Amino acid sequence: MKIRRAEKRDMEGIDNLLNQVLMVHHNGRPDLFKSNTRKYMDEELLGIIEDDSKPVFVGVDEEDKVLGYAFCIFQQHVDNNILTDIKTLYIDDLCVDESLRGQHIGRQLYEYVLKFAKEQGCYNLTLNVWECNPNAKKFYESCGLMPYKTGMEKIL
Repeated sequence: MKIRRAEKRDMEGIDNLLNQVLMVHHNGRPDLFKSNTRKYMDEELLGIIEDDSKPVFVGVDEEDKVLGYAFCIFQQHVDNNILTDIKTLYIDDLCVDESLRGQHIGRQLYEYVLKFAKEQGCYNLTLNVWECNPNAKKFYESCGLMPYKTGMEKIL
């Protein structure tokens, strides 16, 4: 598998995986997540792919088929009253095609993003994981990530 920055030609493959993620979230929290929709329209997805402050990486096979992706966002709170100016790489979304899970594609994507974050001078790498997605939580814990804050809710 080759890992590289996403390009326009990867959009269909990325869309397929975005739909898989949507359905995991919809099935876990149908009160919050719609089904049968798209997270990004084509123009919006292309804008993200081309935005260096929001790098998207894809893992592709020898035919350039998208096997997985990692959407990232650089974050920094410069001159904030209470937060230090550390540079963070936030993983907004990481997905491997459901038919390919268990082949360490996700681990390779994560390790690639981790190396990229270090090369970019980031202090840390962060992400959020939904409680309704225990497989993702278990995967991230196996990569050495630990909770640094917890979101809580009460449904009214």
